[in-house]
Parts: sequence; structure tokens; C-alpha cells
Amino acid sequence: MEENWAKAYQSGQAIRAEIAREILDQNGVAAVIVNKQDSNYPVFANFEVHVPAADLEKAQTILMNEDALKQPE
Repeated sequence: MEENWAKAYQSGQAIRAEIAREILDQNGVAAVIVNKQDSNYPVFANFEVHVPAADLEKAQTILMNEDALKQPE
């Protein structure tokens, strides 16, 4: 059975996406990072954290309340 995934977070910095993925993992939410970096212009990077669609609301709540991700990029 294929699971539907949804974007819960995105950042222009890989480390911030990794922090978000780790926070979700520690809270019992499966998460993966999708690298949307442009191969022609690597300076234009976008990293998305995806979670199962059923966990999207929970994931967004967890990340919204996380101080490490509130600081501007």
C-alpha cells in the first residue's frame, strides 16, 4: 500500500530541514527530507520535510512550537 505524504516544513538550509526531521522523529512522526536543489544553480536550494498526510496537522503543530525553528534563516 502506498502512503500519501505531505509537506510539513521547508527551508533554504539543509541543516534546518534536518533539525525539523529530527524533532519530528523524536516525537514519533515519520519524516523524510526532499532535496529540491536546482542542479544548474546550487545556490538556489529548497529542502522540504514530508510526513505521512495523516500526521500533517500533528507535525505542523510540533514544528510551530519548536524554538529552534522560529529564528529567521
